[in-house]
Amino acid sequence: MTTPFGEALRQLRSRKGVTQRALAEAIGVTPAYLSALEHGRRGRPTFELLQRIAGYFNIIWDEAEELFRVAESSAPKVMLDTSGLPPAYTAFANRLAAKIRTLPPAVLDEMQRLLEEG
Repeated sequence: MTTPFGEALRQLRSRKGVTQRALAEAIGVTPAYLSALEHGRRGRPTFELLQRIAGYFNIIWDEAEELFRVAESSAPKVMLDTSGLPPAYTAFANRLAAKIRTLPPAVLDEMQRLLEEG
């Protein structure tokens, strides 16, 4: 299991030829923490940590912005607040939570498309 941020960070390290240990030491975290972040066992990284990562790799603003965007969508535990919405919204959110693990990729892709259109 991983998160979009964990995958992006792993790819960035691979492209730059940097080990987890080297990156962890350079940005002031433990290798175990960095591994947990890459494997989705830790939540979203802090803004400060993202800045340290971007600075370490000396990446251009567009690439750093993409890394920050991906981090925003990488919380492995998501909570939806449907208070004040019609009951159908609460029912939908609960049904999605119950079925998310079994959705086929094509269904996920279609839902993504619909969200981007709306």
